[in-house]
Amino acid sequence: MNIYNGIAKLDMNGKSVVTLPVYFDALNKDFRYQLTAIGKPGLDLYIEKQIVDNKFIIAGGDPGMEVSWQVTGIRKDPYAEEHRIHPELEKIDENKGKYLHPEL
Repeated sequence: MNIYNGIAKLDMNGKSVVTLPVYFDALNKDFRYQLTAIGKPGLDLYIEKQIVDNKFIIAGGDPGMEVSWQVTGIRKDPYAEEHRIHPELEKIDENKGKYLHPEL
């Protein structure tokens, strides 16, 4: 998973266009978004337009509001596609209930 983040300042219409690195689309798929208002509640914040051409739009806040944003993407480069990490593997019976590295 790749993680991208930053702070966006909303314009007079309560929107901000966030530009991601030029290589973003080449390396990522299955995007997830997270928004947090800074300074006061931003109950109406939302993603107005999902990522297209390495950009997305935040909307629904007050003019001038700052918004902390985070986007994650699952790697789709050839190496990652061939070598997926399995986050949780089943232990063999003899190791169940034991630490894999008890000396640590």
